[in-house]
Amino acid sequence: MTLQQEIVGNAMQMAVVNLGLGQTVYCEAGKFLFKTTNVTMETRLSGPSAGGGGGQRGGAGGMGGMLRQAVGTAMQAGQRALAGESLAFQYFTSTGGEGTVGFAGVLPGEMRALELDGSRAWFAEKDAFVAAESTVQFGIAFQGGRTGRSGGEGFVLEKFTGRGTVIIAGAGNFIDLNPADFGGRIEVDTGCVVAFEEGIQYGVQRIGGLNRQGLMNAVFGGEGLSLATLEGNGRVILQSLTIESLANALRKAQGGDKQGPTGGLFSTDAG
Repeated sequence: MTLQQEIVGNAMQMAVVNLGLGQTVYCEAGKFLFKTTNVTMETRLSGPSAGGGGGQRGGAGGMGGMLRQAVGTAMQAGQRALAGESLAFQYFTSTGGEGTVGFAGVLPGEMRALELDGSRAWFAEKDAFVAAESTVQFGIAFQGGRTGRSGGEGFVLEKFTGRGTVIIAGAGNFIDLNPADFGGRIEVDTGCVVAFEEGIQYGVQRIGGLNRQGLMNAVFGGEGLSLATLEGNGRVILQSLTIESLANALRKAQGGDKQGPTGGLFSTDAG
C-alpha cells in the first residue's frame, strides 16, 4: 500500500500522513507532531525488519531467536548512538479505519518525500530522516578515514533501503541536481548536502593548494579548507541553509559572534 502523504507549509514544513487500516509508519523520536485517536503509538529501540513488519517481535525461533533479536536490536541502537542519532523509533499504526499522523523536522526549511523502488538506496545527512513506511529500512553509513574527518556532516550518513516512501527534511530551500548535467561532478559546501542516490560518489577535497590563493580561500572565504564533491549520474538534493551558518547568525544576533572578521579557518565555536 502506497503511503498517502502531503507536505504542507512554507518556512517550516510538515508532513501529514494518511494511514490505511493496519498501515504502519515510523519516525525518529522527536519528529512526531500529532495523530488521530485511532492511530496507536509505540516506541521501540529496533528499526523495521527487512520483511517490512515494523520491527521483529515475539519469540520466533525460540530462545535462540529471541537472543539474536535482542543482540540485533542492541547493535542497531549502539550504532545509532555512535552516530549521534536518536536511540528509539516511534511506530504509528492505524486501527479501526483510516488515520492521520503529522511529522516535522527540527529546522526551518523544506521536506521531501522520496520513493524507493528497491533498486537504489538513498543516503542523507545526519538528522535528515523524519519518517518512513515500515517497508523502508533505516541504517547508518560511516564515511571512513580521510573523507569523514574532513567532511563534517559527511562523516555519518543515514541510509535508506527497501521499497516505499521515506520523508526527509533540511534547512532553507532545496534544489535538485544531477552531476551528470554538469560534466559529471559538482563541488559544494559540506553542510549543503541533504541527500543523494546510491551510485553518486561522495568525497571531500581541499580548497586549492597550499599557496597564497588556497590560504585566502580558507581564511577569508568562510568555507574552511574543504569542499564536498559529488560525482556520477543520479539525483542529489542540496539545501540553501547550513546548520553552521544558522548557528553563526543566532550567535551574532545574541551578541556572541565568535567568527570574527575573517571567518573560515579562524572561526571558533561558541564556548
